[in-house]
Amino acid sequence: MPMILMGDVPLAGKRVLIREDLNVPLDDGRVANAARIEAAVPTIVACAEQGASVMVMSHLGRPTEGVVDPAFSLAPVADALGERLGRPVRLVPEGRYDAEIAPGEVVVLENVRFEPGEKANDDALAKRMAASCDVYVMDAFATAHRAHASTHGVAKYARVACAGPLLAGEIEALHRALESPARPLVAIVGGAKVSTKLAVLESLADAADRMLVGGGIANTFLLAAGRSVGASLVEQDQVDIAARIADKVDVPVPVDVMTAAESGPDATAVLRGADEVRPAERILDVGPVTARSFGQVLAEAGTILWNGPLGVFEYDQFGEGTRVVAEAVAGSDAFSLAGGGDTIAAIDKYGVRDGISYISTGGGAFLELVEGRTLPAVEILEARAR
Repeated sequence: MPMILMGDVPLAGKRVLIREDLNVPLDDGRVANAARIEAAVPTIVACAEQGASVMVMSHLGRPTEGVVDPAFSLAPVADALGERLGRPVRLVPEGRYDAEIAPGEVVVLENVRFEPGEKANDDALAKRMAASCDVYVMDAFATAHRAHASTHGVAKYARVACAGPLLAGEIEALHRALESPARPLVAIVGGAKVSTKLAVLESLADAADRMLVGGGIANTFLLAAGRSVGASLVEQDQVDIAARIADKVDVPVPVDVMTAAESGPDATAVLRGADEVRPAERILDVGPVTARSFGQVLAEAGTILWNGPLGVFEYDQFGEGTRVVAEAVAGSDAFSLAGGGDTIAAIDKYGVRDGISYISTGGGAFLELVEGRTLPAVEILEARAR
């Protein structure tokens, strides 16, 4: 169902409240990674250049709700945003939704999690937020799976509630990959446990033509295929589920693996055939033959959906599988969509960001959409568009 888009709403002379995801890492009171701030800048600038009075709100970290904790203040975020806008950006104290803001001015509201009732989606708080603006813009896809006052409640009561470019772009990319993909659709799913991504695996088993698995998830599929995994991380109680998934979609299991007696920066990697893993060894990456075969599958893909690395890529001796796959995704002509914190870290480590069609910053929201679940913040925007 369509949503009202920010680009279709007149903003000149309006008070605009934008929910962004500015939950960035801090180091000694300064922003350590400004990627999320930089991603939000075009939305903020577009509103300000139309002459709107712009209020930007976000959460930061996990403070005790209702407690104003300077360690979680958005002051460093306001400073970093000001640097990128080339002008000062005021930090408005918590609860001051009635602050005076000049046309074209941008302010940052203090951490919404300082407000009692934010996570409970309190109606009174949501109504205060909504009353402060003429237009509410939901642009924080990473928080769209949460029904909080700043992501859901305010959209229910605002005069106009619309989707910002970042949110709309994420939804469009995911729908393109899942609802009308160019075939074959190849899914790459890595991670520690089948159980934590069971819904994703089940959903992709119905949607994908092939599924490439890595990490601890691959170990469970190897066990389901009758291979020994030694002392590797594996879920015995998920073996039957892995077998069931493999019956629904082509899951080429690794034919060679990188093993070690323990995981760590100084661990010695040993190449083994997938049926040669010794009892005391742990599988920590796919081997070179498997990585190359995965790369060939990706070269022939029409759509690629990637969530999770193939090994313990933080250590170079166990990162080759992830590197080869990352470069194959980037080099493919397919429409490629990647999401998840570890996946993005791998993309950046191997310098392939420019080759990925769309990188989702959504985390939990990304996975929930892949699972086929409805995101509360999107659902309310769709309802408001009726």
